[in-house]
Amino acid sequence: MTALNSIRPPNFIRTIIEEDLKSNKYGGRVHTRFPPEPNGYLHIGHAKSICLNFGLAQDYRGLCNLRFDDTNPSKEEVEYVESIREDVRWLGFDWDDREYYASDYFEQLYEYAIKLIKAGKAYVDDLSADEIRAYRGTLTEPGKESPYRDRTVEENLDLFYRMGNGEFEDGSRVLRAKIDMASPNLNMRDPVMYRILHAEHHRTGNKWCIYPTYDFTHGQSDSIEGITHSICTLEFEDHRPLYDWFIEELGIYHCQQIEFARLNLSFTVMSKRMLLDLVEGGYVTGWDDPRMPTISGLRRRGYTPESIRDFCERIGVAKRDSTVDIALLEHCVREDLNKRAPRVMAVLRPLRVVIENYPENEVEELDALNNPEDPSMGTRKVPFSRALYVEREDFCEEPPKRFYRLAPGREVRLRYAYFIKCVDVIKDEKTGEVVELRCTYDPETRGGDSPDGRKVRATLHWVSAAHSIKAEVRLYDHLFTKTSPADEKQDVDFKAYLNPNSLGTLTSCRAEPSLADATPRSHYQFERLGYFCVDAVDSSDNTLVFNRTVTLRDTWARILKAEQATTEIPKAPEKTIIPALQVSGDPLTFKGAEHEPLGEGITIEDFSKIDLRVGIIREAYPVEGSKKLIRLMVDIGEGRVRQIFAGIRSAYPEPEKLIEKKVIVVANLKPRQMKFGISEGMVLSGGDSKRLSITTFDGDPLPGDKVS
Repeated sequence: MTALNSIRPPNFIRTIIEEDLKSNKYGGRVHTRFPPEPNGYLHIGHAKSICLNFGLAQDYRGLCNLRFDDTNPSKEEVEYVESIREDVRWLGFDWDDREYYASDYFEQLYEYAIKLIKAGKAYVDDLSADEIRAYRGTLTEPGKESPYRDRTVEENLDLFYRMGNGEFEDGSRVLRAKIDMASPNLNMRDPVMYRILHAEHHRTGNKWCIYPTYDFTHGQSDSIEGITHSICTLEFEDHRPLYDWFIEELGIYHCQQIEFARLNLSFTVMSKRMLLDLVEGGYVTGWDDPRMPTISGLRRRGYTPESIRDFCERIGVAKRDSTVDIALLEHCVREDLNKRAPRVMAVLRPLRVVIENYPENEVEELDALNNPEDPSMGTRKVPFSRALYVEREDFCEEPPKRFYRLAPGREVRLRYAYFIKCVDVIKDEKTGEVVELRCTYDPETRGGDSPDGRKVRATLHWVSAAHSIKAEVRLYDHLFTKTSPADEKQDVDFKAYLNPNSLGTLTSCRAEPSLADATPRSHYQFERLGYFCVDAVDSSDNTLVFNRTVTLRDTWARILKAEQATTEIPKAPEKTIIPALQVSGDPLTFKGAEHEPLGEGITIEDFSKIDLRVGIIREAYPVEGSKKLIRLMVDIGEGRVRQIFAGIRSAYPEPEKLIEKKVIVVANLKPRQMKFGISEGMVLSGGDSKRLSITTFDGDPLPGDKVS
C-alpha cells in the first residue's frame, strides 16, 4: 500500500512507514494517535503534530486516535478537553468513535504495576521528591540506590495496596521501577511509576488517590490501542528505552516510536507553562487572545485551517530542532486569504474630505469588485457622496520626495470612483491639526480613468461619510520583541521581551455599509491595509469589532525604512591597512599592503544573526521566462526540500549538473514571493557574471549542519 497523496514531499517518517508496509510489519496497518494532555490550550506546535498524525493516517488509509493523556488531575480541566476537540475538528480532522483517555486504562495500568512488583521489577520508595532527585545523580555521576530499594515483594505489594486505599499523605511514598541507578540514561535510573495525589479527576472523580506518571502511561496506552507508529517530539527520544523496558517486562504488544523535531516559531513561546503564565498574569486576555500562538488565538485572529495546514506541510518533518520564521506562517495565511477574502473599503484613521463641486444631496452607487482573484465572487455597490473619509496618513501638507498621495494641489484617484484634487486644508484653530480637506472632482473620470489620458500616481480607498458604519479595529503585532524570547542561554525572564505595541485599538474607524451584516469570523481584505476578520467574542450588533490577521506589504514603509537605514550607516574609511596574515609561521606575500575595503564592516553579533546551513541540491532546472534564474530544490535537513531561485544560469547553462552538490544556504531569510514562485533562502556564490560559481564543500558535512 502506498500513500494516497503521492504529491506530498517525502520525509523520514513516511520512509519508515512505507518500509513497514512493504515488509508487512503490522499486517499492512497504519494506526497513529494524537495524545494531548488536557492541561492547557493547543498551540501551533500541536497543529504540526495533529496534521502529521491525522495526515499520515489519511494518506495510508489508516486510523488516528484522539487520546487525552489525563494522568495529572491537579492541572486538568474539562474546558481544556472541549477546546482540544474543537481545535482538531476546526483543522479539518476527525477521529470518528476513537476518542480515548489514559484514565480509561487506570485499572489496566494498576494491574501492570502489580505485575512488575510481583516480578521484583518495582518497589515502593519512602524518599521525598527532593531526596529522589538528589539520589538520581548527574550526567557524569551515577545515582545512589534508595535504602528502600530492596524491600520484599510482599512488603511492596502491601504498601502499594495501602497507597491505593488512601492510607498515606500526598508525596509520602511513590512506586518506582527497579532498573539501573548507574545507567548513563537518567530516565532509566529507577523512574517513578505512581505517586499519591488526593485530587478529584475530571472523569474518574475520587475513585483513585494514586495516579500513574506520564512515562508509565505513554507506551502502555499505545500498546492497549494497537498503535503501529507512535510519533513523538525529540524530547521523548531519551525516554524510548524506558518505554521499551516497560513493554518488554510486561510482555505486551510493542509499537514503534518515532521522534521528530518540535516546532519553534520566532517572536513567540511554545511552552504551555509560559503560555499559562501569560494568561494567569493578565499579560493577555486569555488563551484565545489573538496574539497567542494557540490554535484558538490564531482562529480568533483570522487564520484559516487551510493556511495552518499549508504551513505545517511547508515546514516539513525533521530530526533537528530549528526555529521557523513567523513570516512563513504569515505568508501562508496571506496566500489563502488572497484567494478567498472579499475586498472591502474601511478607513482606520478618518480624515473628512468635502468635494466642493459635487452636488449637495446626490448619492451614486459605484460598482466594486469583490475579489479580483476570483471573478465568480462578483461585484457590490458602494455609495459615493459629497462628504467622504480617507486615511489621515494618505494626506501630507508638505509631502516629502516619493510621497505620491494626497497633498495641496495634487490630484489622486479614488478607488472605483473619480480623480480628486486637494484645493484647501481646514485646520483646528487651537491645535493646528488638519480636520478637513476641501477637494474638487473631475466628473469625466468616473471609474478611475481620465478621457484625456492624464495620469495620477496614487489610488486611495475611501468611504462615504453619510453611509459608512462605525467599527472598532484591533491592530495586532508580534507578542514579543525578541526572536527567541525563551532562549535558555539568557538569564532574563521571557516576559521582559513582551512587545508593548503588540495591540493597538482604534475605536473611530469607518467601514463601507456592506459590512453591516458581517458575521463572526468572516474574513475580509481591507483594501491597501491588510486582512481582517470579525472578532468572534467582542463583536456585536451594536459594536462591530475587526481583528487584523496580517498586514499587506507597504511600499511607502519600505521606502522610509530604507532611507532611515541609509542615513544611519556611517561612512567607511577610504582605505584600510591589512596586516600580515600568518600561515604556519610564514607571512603571506602581501604583508603590509594597502587594500581598498571590500564593504561596510559589521560586528560578530551582526554576522551571528545569519543562519548558514549545509544544503544538498536535489533538483535543478531553468526557469521558463527568465534568462538568469535557476530553480533549485535544496535539502537542508528539514525533512523536505526548499525552493530557492538563484541568478546563476549564466554560469550553469546545464542546471542538472548541480544536482547532489553540497552548498551553503542562508536558511533564515524571510520567504520572498517572486514572479515564478516563493524563494525560501539563498545559495551563496562568488565571482562576477563572467566567472560565477556556487560555494561548495570538499568535506562530507550533512544537510542541515551549521556553517560558521
